[in-house]
Amino acid sequence: MFTALTIAGSDSSGGAGIQADIKTMSALGVYAMSVITAVTAQNTTGVYGIQYTDDSMIENQLQCVLSDIPPDAVKIGMLSSPASVEIIAGYLSHYNIRNIVIDPVMVSTSGDSLTKSDTVRALEKYLLPAAAVITPNIPEAEILSGHKILTQDSFIDAARELSEKYNTAVLIKGGHAVFNDTLTTLLNEGKDNKLIEYSTDILVCPDSHPLYLEAKRTDNPNTHGTGCTLSSAIASYLARGLSLEDSVRLAKNYVTGAINAKLNLGKGRGPLNHLYNLK
Repeated sequence: MFTALTIAGSDSSGGAGIQADIKTMSALGVYAMSVITAVTAQNTTGVYGIQYTDDSMIENQLQCVLSDIPPDAVKIGMLSSPASVEIIAGYLSHYNIRNIVIDPVMVSTSGDSLTKSDTVRALEKYLLPAAAVITPNIPEAEILSGHKILTQDSFIDAARELSEKYNTAVLIKGGHAVFNDTLTTLLNEGKDNKLIEYSTDILVCPDSHPLYLEAKRTDNPNTHGTGCTLSSAIASYLARGLSLEDSVRLAKNYVTGAINAKLNLGKGRGPLNHLYNLK
């Protein structure tokens, strides 16, 4: 059976983090394992508390999992400390783990900061260069690149810059961004404004042309945990032996379907329906 490991924080409301990862991996036919890096008190309205896992416990979890059931792929989300980053990088290297998907969780959907700056620096030094692909959203890509992404050109440039910087594939999630420069150009040229109807992600691999991945927008505000779900879906498809490009395409289709299922839970921005494809 295909196996995958998620290294991430727990979401008490079940829509993101470890819970979303395990649901996604299971729905996509992969045996899911976990290393919990933090426990959060959160729900659909925001993050109300974070308790990071002790570094020794993170190491203990890693040792137990990797020495017994080596995963075919790994998804990494919220990280707790610079030391834990080094521990994780060391164990993944020691056990020669491949297909590492890193979702650099720094800002929650509700805008809460989730990762300290020294942990981000350790992530850049020890883990990002080891990844098969990293999947930042626009705010996270801005932190990693050090500049704002305000136009379509800067969106593309940031993906290329990060791909070259870490020598890995980079998938920047466009979400609901509508860049004014491209919008103005389309309107001036009298073209239909697809930017209103579609959202676009961009995948850049070293020494290759950018790949644009479009998805039709859904009138559904319930998108809590989309980043966690996408990265764990990519890891699941990589674990099953698919190419990176195919894994990204299929993962995006899966997330789009989970959003389109329009699960409606909670008082804020609710979760996706991770099990929609099992009906």
